[in-house]
Amino acid sequence: MSAYRIDEAAIARYQRDGFIAPLRVMDEAAMADQLTQLDALGAMRAGRIAPSHNVKAHLLAPFLWDMVHHPAILDPVEQLLGPDLLCWAAGFFDKRPRTPQHVTWHQDATYWGLSRPEALTAWIAFTPSVAANGCMRVSPGSHHALLRHVDTRDNDVMLPGRERIVETVDEEAAVDILLQPGEMSLHDVRLVHGSRANASDQRRCGFAIRYIPADMSSIGLTRATATLVRGRDHGHFDLEQAPEAAFHPAALARYTGIVRNWMRNTLPKMGDPS
Repeated sequence: MSAYRIDEAAIARYQRDGFIAPLRVMDEAAMADQLTQLDALGAMRAGRIAPSHNVKAHLLAPFLWDMVHHPAILDPVEQLLGPDLLCWAAGFFDKRPRTPQHVTWHQDATYWGLSRPEALTAWIAFTPSVAANGCMRVSPGSHHALLRHVDTRDNDVMLPGRERIVETVDEEAAVDILLQPGEMSLHDVRLVHGSRANASDQRRCGFAIRYIPADMSSIGLTRATATLVRGRDHGHFDLEQAPEAAFHPAALARYTGIVRNWMRNTLPKMGDPS
């Protein structure tokens, strides 16, 4: 039995609450090395990873490709989603100190454009993620129905459609997901979640990896792409390939077409929870 597998009680909590946390992926020293590589990657591109490179960042850097395949992440994901797994997207939520960027209450399923709302996000902490620096907050048990969203028209919202749910969330019942570097949370694609701005002097950086069962398909305008990370391919997506090196010209050329296609398939449809 793998040391990374979760027990039945954790699975039951996930099914009841829509999330589990914290789970250890790697120790803090190993994650410090990952953060160094991330900052080196940003230094190659004017000091940060551009939003256009943050949709499927694992296709542009070998260490991120390795992370989306990490057994400490995939073992519990397999227990929740099944043996055949695809990485559909992966990107950073990096809040610098004393900045206004935040995440409104929303559900991921609003804009994923998939055949059914059966998927999850693994959110891996590269730095401490605590209340003061804008950790993720969740509404437990809110993952049983798809909700209507609207465009907030707020450019400080760190979401593709600046979306938020129409319903009011009970802030007193919300739970802070507190993570140390190298820990992760897992949450259901329908779980209502968000995060406040970083009001501290400490950076808050996390890597959100989106996993789906490989038997699902895209309902977008064109055939979508995904990365096979475990098990068998079911043939519903064109499979992505590993980057040759960080921002390698061949990887960048492939990436341009992949992200253009991704945007056509996943642009939010506000007001339509389907």
